[in-house]
Amino acid sequence: MEVTLREFQVRPGHLEDWLAGWRDGVMPLRRRCGFQLLGAWLDPATNRFVWVLGYDGPDGWDAADARYHALPERRALDPEPSGFVAEATITRMVPVPAEP
Repeated sequence: MEVTLREFQVRPGHLEDWLAGWRDGVMPLRRRCGFQLLGAWLDPATNRFVWVLGYDGPDGWDAADARYHALPERRALDPEPSGFVAEATITRMVPVPAEP
């Protein structure tokens, strides 16, 4: 499975806007494209939202991500959820065995 760690700093005053856009728009469309939510966490004191997204399809992450971004429903999200994000760091992760 290919995995990304996604860390978002949400703009002050827009945490609920971001969460609504993520829950109602982003995640259903990601799931439609074969992505799996492996976990999501929020630090409400700092407006920091962290989530881990996985993909295990035969076509690979890049093809699935392109398919997601090309969806008419994704392009039509209003308001655009990324507009509520001040800063984002997305890191591709690889598995590490617990034992050698």
